[in-house]
Parts: sequence; C-alpha cells; structure tokens
Amino acid sequence: MRRIRLSHISPRDAVIIGLPALLLVVGAFWVAYQFIKPAPPGSFVLSTGAADGAYDAVGQRYRAILGRQGIRVDIRRSAGAVENLDRLADRKSGVEMGLVQSGTGEAADFPGVLSLGSVYYEPVWIFYRGAPIEDRLRALRGKRIAVGPVGSGTRKLATQLLLVNEAWSPPTRISSLGGEAAAGALRKGAVDVVVLIGPPENAAIRSLLEDPSVRLLSFDRAPAYTKAFPFLSTVKLTQGSINLLRDIPPRDITLLAPTANVLVSENLHPALTDLMMQAMAEVHAQAGVFQAAGEFPADKDHEFPLSKEAARFYKSGPPFLQRYLPFWAATLIDRAVVLLVPLFAVLIPVFRLAPGLYTWRIRSKIYRWYGELKLLELELREHYDTAHYDQYLKRLNDLEDRAFTKPTPRAFSPDVYTLRQHVDMVRNLLRAKAGD
Repeated sequence: MRRIRLSHISPRDAVIIGLPALLLVVGAFWVAYQFIKPAPPGSFVLSTGAADGAYDAVGQRYRAILGRQGIRVDIRRSAGAVENLDRLADRKSGVEMGLVQSGTGEAADFPGVLSLGSVYYEPVWIFYRGAPIEDRLRALRGKRIAVGPVGSGTRKLATQLLLVNEAWSPPTRISSLGGEAAAGALRKGAVDVVVLIGPPENAAIRSLLEDPSVRLLSFDRAPAYTKAFPFLSTVKLTQGSINLLRDIPPRDITLLAPTANVLVSENLHPALTDLMMQAMAEVHAQAGVFQAAGEFPADKDHEFPLSKEAARFYKSGPPFLQRYLPFWAATLIDRAVVLLVPLFAVLIPVFRLAPGLYTWRIRSKIYRWYGELKLLELELREHYDTAHYDQYLKRLNDLEDRAFTKPTPRAFSPDVYTLRQHVDMVRNLLRAKAGD
C-alpha cells in the first residue's frame, strides 16, 4: 500500500474520511460508558444494634478495616435485627447495610434487600435462676422474662420459642430489658429469666456464664426445634470451653443458634460489596467456640438472595486487581478497562481502514476522470462532428486542468501523469479527426 502523509490530505478529504470515523469512535465510547458503574462513594451507612451489643462491636471492626482503604462507615445504632431490616427496606432511611439475624424476615416482604452471607452463629442463651427445667420452656410460664427491646431479633425469636411452648401469654410477665440491663436485672432478682442472643464473647452473656448462681438451659430437643424453625442450627457448648480452669460450663450444653447475616441494599455499589466481603473474611474466618476456621463467612442462610458479588467471592475470592492493588487504584483500573474496549474494538480497526478508504477515495477521482476521457474518446471515434471541435478541445483541456490542479497526494502523482498522457492521446485523436 502506498504511504500517505497527513500533509498531503486536503481538508475536505480529511473531513469526509475523518468525521464518520470520529463519530463511530465517539459512539463506541458512549455505548461503553453506559456499562460503567459510577465511581464508588467514599462512605456508606451500616445499621448495627445496641451500644453494648455484638452487632455494634462487629460494626466497629468493619469500620476500622474499611477505613484503611479510605472508606468511611457511618454506624447507626438500632434496637436490633428487626429494625435493621426495616431500615434496609426503606429507601429513605439512607441505610445501605445492616446486620440481621436469620429468621427475622423473608425476601418477599423486603424487596431490594440482598445477602452477603452469614458471618457467625449467634446462639440463643436462656439464663434463669432456680430449679433446673431441662429444656421445658413451658415451665417458664408465669415467670418474669426479659426478652429484649421491641425491634430486636432477640425479642422476635424469644417470642416464637415461648409461643410454641405456650409460655408467652399471661400470667407470664414480659420485660423489654436486653443486654447488660437484662443481665443485671437477673442477678438482682428483678426478673426470673433472661433471653439473650449473641456470641459468647458478648459481655452480658459472658458475665452470666461465669455467675455460679445462674443456670443455662440446654436444648436437648434441639432437632425438633430446627424442624419447626429451619433457620436455626444446633451448636454445642462443650464442657470447660468458656473457662477451662473453672470448668465453665460444667457439662456439655446444646444450644439453638440462628446466624448473623450481613444484608445490603441492592443499590450498594458493587466495589463496596467486594471490599466488604474481604472485611467479613478478615473478621470472621478464625476458629471460635462454635465454628471451625474458615467456616465463615458463608452462604448458610437462604432467606434473601445472595448478591452476585458475594457469590463470585465465595467461588473465586476477591477480584483480581483488589488482591494486589489499593482499593482506589483497583476500582479506577477496573472502570478504565471498560473504556478501553472501544479503543481495541473500534479505534484500532478504524485507523487500519482509514488509509485504505482514503486511497479508494483518491483513486475514485482518477477513475472518474478516466471515465469522462473514455466517453469523449468513444464520441470522437463514433460520432465526431466538426462543428463541435472547440467543445471537444475545451472538454479535454478542462479534464487535464482538473487532474493537474486538483490537490492529489504525491503518492498518486504517477497516476495523474499517466492520465495526462492519455489526455494527450485523445487530443491527438481529435486533431487527426479535424485533419481528415
């Protein structure tokens, strides 16, 4: 292919060739831009729980980890899982993420809420004073029972368990105390039973486990409960696992346990979801009293659909770029790659085809001139009219002038000079016809 310099291209030709190519490239970039997510925001709101609760403690750890990547987590405390879920479903609340206990709700009732998975077991602890009741919650009927504040997952599950055992209605007296306040009330004798839900590291739970005057109910009929409430699992608190020296607990105890789950609004930016999955793994992957190393986070609870970013994380781990680059750099490159698609798919082919299109355009002019010359030659040979000699000559001169004066790249000069020679041949034919 002949080499064409930009300086040889006329402005008109540059517009005719370049404008469609430019429009094609701009259109390709516009289409690619439609698939680019906006840059991730620098903050989001996480709904946790009471100030002395497990959810709030977990939220503080998430905030510290994401803060290292430049993301600010605004923690909004709540009464617990029920309120967190209501906030997530309310688009006006501003809450984009929350910790929610399994069994709190179902996806059909909370559209637009997705799951990132379960992060730990949170057993149901039923502490009481007095004679052993051996997994007979009906024996709690008529007692003063602290089940947690309205809006908490503890209260909701306690209600379900007491109702199925016909121990909720009067003469049972229900108290809304929870956490440390409930534990203190039990020690003082202000209530007879306390229902708490959370990990054994929770301060209120730990204090009651270590109190020798307080008993812990063992769910010996746990399989029956898990049949009635499929969102519950069975976990075992083994003898001495809380305090080996003091032998706490003094025997194996079977507990029922929902899971703590991280739920998000479907509007949460995917890049923040990816980052959150890594924070969850960092916080919850260690072995614990009730879990093996690497057991969490996991897709254990199926009440809400799993987000596609979480599903990808469980299958193949963090996104490739986030494994090796800071979060801001990884997200910047990830978004830029989408814009590189038109560069390789459209821009490069356009640049490769443009010289050929320009060559075709220049040659089409020369071929058009040859077409005029051929028609004139045929007219001279077959329909020559002496009265039109001057017109024939003018047409030849005009054709020669156009070929000579029209801006043509130097690479096509041989074609132009060849055309001029052929014009002379036809001119000689005209002179020969005139001399006949």
